[in-house]
Amino acid sequence: MLRKDDTANDATFATVLQASVLEAGIVNNEVFIVDDDPLISDLLKLAFTSSGYRVTSFGDGEAFIAAARHRAPACIILDVCLPGRSGLDLLKDIDAPNYGAPIIVMSGRASIPMAVDAIKNGAFDIIEKPFSPETLVARVRHVTEAWKRRRTETHAAALPAEFPGRNRLTQRELEVLGEIITGGTNKEVGSQLGISPRTIEAHRSHIMMKLGARNTADLVRIALTRPRH
Repeated sequence: MLRKDDTANDATFATVLQASVLEAGIVNNEVFIVDDDPLISDLLKLAFTSSGYRVTSFGDGEAFIAAARHRAPACIILDVCLPGRSGLDLLKDIDAPNYGAPIIVMSGRASIPMAVDAIKNGAFDIIEKPFSPETLVARVRHVTEAWKRRRTETHAAALPAEFPGRNRLTQRELEVLGEIITGGTNKEVGSQLGISPRTIEAHRSHIMMKLGARNTADLVRIALTRPRH
């Protein structure tokens, strides 16, 4: 068990790079692991290489940012607690919401405020320590498949074209809300979108805050309210 200077332009370049790789039909199986604990990095590298992935490990944020500015892997596994700039800081540095790969944040203390902060700054999913390397490999497979589906599917179709506060939500938040109004639990919504129940819980909390909803029933009422013209 395992317990903006040029940044925006570089992230945009990574997005274009990822798209061109997919269009060319090339399988991108590289995983970035960002963790300052060599033991954890080595165990995860062994698990991923044994499963057919190429792994590039980084012990600090500076080396990771330098690589991320020039290429986008299939997935990034990013620890929150790093020397110097934290994992949350690095999400901002690479403009994670617009980056060309999903980012899974690892934390031993994934409180709701921390999870919300990670989601706000572009994390695709959150995994709590301790976990087995095999669990993380399975999570990466699930996340990368969900990431590819997002390019062709929309989960926000159930939402009205207009409702109070819709313009304050990100596309990902709209997708989550579109599933929430169908009555799905955090586990069911997470399974549908390819992310963990804890990540859904963080999204739900942030959406409620943005829309001023007191509870889930109030959130659904707001989402289904059509504005008066």
